[in-house]
Amino acid sequence: MSAWASLFLCIAVIGFAGARLSRYGDVIAEKTGLGRNWVGLILLATVTSLPELATGISAVTVADAPNIALGDVLGSCVFNLGILVVVDFLYREESLYSRASRGHILSAGFGIVLIGTVGLSLLLAAQGASLALGWVGAYTPLIMLIYFLAMRSVFRFERQEVAEFVEDVVERYPTITLRQAIVRYGLAAVVVVAAGIWLPFVGEEVAATMGWHKSFVGTLLIAAATSAPEVAVTVAAVRMGALDMAVANLLGSNLFDMLIIAIDDIFYTKGPILAQVSAAHAFSAFSAMVMTGAAIVGLFYRPSGRLALGMGWISLCLLALYLLNSYILFRYGA
Repeated sequence: MSAWASLFLCIAVIGFAGARLSRYGDVIAEKTGLGRNWVGLILLATVTSLPELATGISAVTVADAPNIALGDVLGSCVFNLGILVVVDFLYREESLYSRASRGHILSAGFGIVLIGTVGLSLLLAAQGASLALGWVGAYTPLIMLIYFLAMRSVFRFERQEVAEFVEDVVERYPTITLRQAIVRYGLAAVVVVAAGIWLPFVGEEVAATMGWHKSFVGTLLIAAATSAPEVAVTVAAVRMGALDMAVANLLGSNLFDMLIIAIDDIFYTKGPILAQVSAAHAFSAFSAMVMTGAAIVGLFYRPSGRLALGMGWISLCLLALYLLNSYILFRYGA
């Protein structure tokens, strides 16, 4: 009971602080003119992905478990795209894809490039063709280069969009200054990161207590645990009407997750990390690519109708892919 109580307490803290993180992120977007897409892509996505970074570094250094590090990151990518289904369900006014900005296509496209780079590198490593620079894989500097190119491209695109937006906008937060917003955002970020880093350890304790430690259920619990900040921040952003910030947070988290693989590779000194893990992880990578592609189709085509369970066909497709990925990993994963 103590382990379960700690788990629920941790999730409650993340939910409380995550709501404030979304609120003050929205204030910063308004006061600086950076736009909700950019704030969601950089500020929120980086903060909510730090638990995956901490878990990955500890897995490759302390635990010597590269499979856990890679599985957590790629599993989080699939899980984040699955959260889009929840966003579409919660946003009752209209379909998520008919309302969200088409600017998300740019970050989603870079996501496919980065995840595809990891997936292809995994398959090459499985065939023994693993190029290395010292103990680091040759893909690591490439991932870093693509990530920073993505950030620069999205930033320039957002500036161009803001420059073209010439309407007068009513200030939504006149009583909060930029300085206050930054300080409160920083405090909320510290709480989310601290609780997010603690959560996987609590999840492991619950899994061990319930006898799930080495099972698929235990693995799923840990993967979901590290993605709890994304869920809390995204749901809070949707409820306050910041849909674009919510979507950008999820897509941005996937970009940052790919950068985490490069960072994990640097910390793992026994050789290129992708040469030391199961090739089954490639299925998660390619599942994430297909799911991202489906999201791009939705953002470009903008389907407005809803089919079953109050969701459109894009969301149903994402849900089916998420369940299929989970089943394949359960059936054939290492």
